[in-house]
Amino acid sequence: MPFQEINSKVVEATLVPGQRLFSQRGAMLAYRGEVAFTPNTMGGQGGLRSMIGRRVAGEDTPLMTVEGSGTVLFGHGGHHIQVINLSGDTLYVEADRLLAFEGTLEQGTMFLGSQGGVMGMVRGQVSGQGLFTTTLKGHGSVAVMAHGGVIEIPITPQRPIHVDPQAYVAHHGAVRNKLSTALGWRDMVGRGSGEAFQLELSGSGAVFVQASEEKL
Repeated sequence: MPFQEINSKVVEATLVPGQRLFSQRGAMLAYRGEVAFTPNTMGGQGGLRSMIGRRVAGEDTPLMTVEGSGTVLFGHGGHHIQVINLSGDTLYVEADRLLAFEGTLEQGTMFLGSQGGVMGMVRGQVSGQGLFTTTLKGHGSVAVMAHGGVIEIPITPQRPIHVDPQAYVAHHGAVRNKLSTALGWRDMVGRGSGEAFQLELSGSGAVFVQASEEKL
């Protein structure tokens, strides 16, 4: 049940009986067939314990369960939408960027310090993303939102990449991320380049970067 991109701001999902997906509440634009939309009080996958964890972590964006037989168009706020297909690996993304994802994916949360130590935690504060992020693991598709277009940049052990924390959207794979800084005296006196902090990603995988430094 992969998502199909209709244009840069609308995706279509095909539903069959026995399968379900989750979407951000109110993101349905139009649908055909016998489709039911139910508010998901658990905030997604994983049951009550997982829901409590997401709520404590601030990663509990209101979701709805979508089930039935038919097709549904999704979009939200005129944001650009990027479809990401997972083949057993894990996607790391902020909960408020999730437009919709397949019910086959396992949802969880991750403490940023576990991937980047102290600088991982600092990254959350600098980017305004907090200390936790949402994870989706398994086989299935995810539709995420961003400002402007999104490009996917591969990450290899030989070629780590530095990304503006505000332009970062998501990443997947066996990737370690941390905040790096090049603060100098010019930054201290307000004459810096404005690029004092970067997000450094290394390992094997890919990062998705939006064409803007604006948060959703």
